[in-house]
Amino acid sequence: MLTIKDWAEDDRPREKLVNKGITALSDAELLAILIATGTQNETAVGLAKSVLALTANNLNELGRCSIKDLQKIKGIGPAKAINIIAALELGRRRKQAEILERSSVRSSAEIAQLFQGKIADLPHEEFWILLLNSSLKIIDTQRVAQGGVGEVATDMRLIMKPAVDKLAAAIAVVHNHPSGNVQPSVQDRELTKNIAKAAAIFKIKFIDHIIVSDSAYYSFADKDGLE
Repeated sequence: MLTIKDWAEDDRPREKLVNKGITALSDAELLAILIATGTQNETAVGLAKSVLALTANNLNELGRCSIKDLQKIKGIGPAKAINIIAALELGRRRKQAEILERSSVRSSAEIAQLFQGKIADLPHEEFWILLLNSSLKIIDTQRVAQGGVGEVATDMRLIMKPAVDKLAAAIAVVHNHPSGNVQPSVQDRELTKNIAKAAAIFKIKFIDHIIVSDSAYYSFADKDGLE
């Protein structure tokens, strides 16, 4: 059997990275470095291609895969699956960290970008709050609910408590639609109105409610206004 060690040095993923730079590697080759070893019948690159085939070579969809999903591929055990999951999570956190380092929030697009890396590819809904000071600098982000937003709509205290505790001057709220359709539901619209009313009571500026998916977002401030 032809193994990676039998390939020309420039074609081996690790050597190729060193000699040509990381941008020269394909997605499959980068995954092969994480997988590290192949099997008796398949190289690490071959296994990587099988991993990518799970989601039609869509890295965002790959981010939704669980350890069990990855282990459906013959040759991908717990260790290899964990390496892949961990690398994808680091990518999410890096994207978030880059935005958190900015001095202030300047647009709905920036808020969406901050949370797309965190929740857009989750298989369930999560509802988060972004806490800002009077200059719209980020104080903190906190998850308010998981598994849906219905329970949040019935109790504004779950949303307003983090804002009051952190003395936020402004807030934005964000949740994901795992379906990929970012159009708001009737419940989303009602929730937005209730948050605006609750924020006004505490004299906290409510700047946006954003719905995110992998590749799109919906901003109530941009589309509908928050009055």
